[in-house]
Amino acid sequence: MSPESTGQNEHFLRVFRRGFRTWRGNRPFWAGLFTMMGGLPIAYFPYANMHLGNITLAMSTTAGAGSLIIGVLLVTLGLTMWFHHIVRVFAGIATILLALVSIPVANIGGFLIGFLLALLGGALSVSWAPGEPAPESPDTGVRDGTHQDAGTGMPEPGPALHKAVVVPQRQPEQDDTTVEADDGRHRAG
Repeated sequence: MSPESTGQNEHFLRVFRRGFRTWRGNRPFWAGLFTMMGGLPIAYFPYANMHLGNITLAMSTTAGAGSLIIGVLLVTLGLTMWFHHIVRVFAGIATILLALVSIPVANIGGFLIGFLLALLGGALSVSWAPGEPAPESPDTGVRDGTHQDAGTGMPEPGPALHKAVVVPQRQPEQDDTTVEADDGRHRAG
């Protein structure tokens, strides 16, 4: 490439980061992440053994299979929120219900860690709404109405930034003390 070339000189990590940010902004990313993080302790703790010196502590319960099913379902719902965000409300409600069911079934919801993370993920999923895309400017094809200066990369004001705000004027209200042009006589009509 020559120094005058306008080819892509950006680092691949910067391009990946920008693409990931766009992908993340189009879906309930944090809801899916918290839901998956909530499913892991719920599924893990019933099968975990802690070793304290020569003592082994087993936290298994009679509902170990139930804990595993709840944990796997929460991870699946988290992935659903990421990759099929159309059903985000259903996934959020199912996440909240599974988090509540995990309290009696899975060691108090993964010792409250998994319960709280899954509850937060479900609430974020239900409350997430996709953003409205910015309208494209017909003359430039730029979405937000700003142009970038080639030298500095800073946005310059475009047509969208120069729109005037029209505020309707209020008409003064007339009451008994208002003197009118016709000496207070009202005409029917």
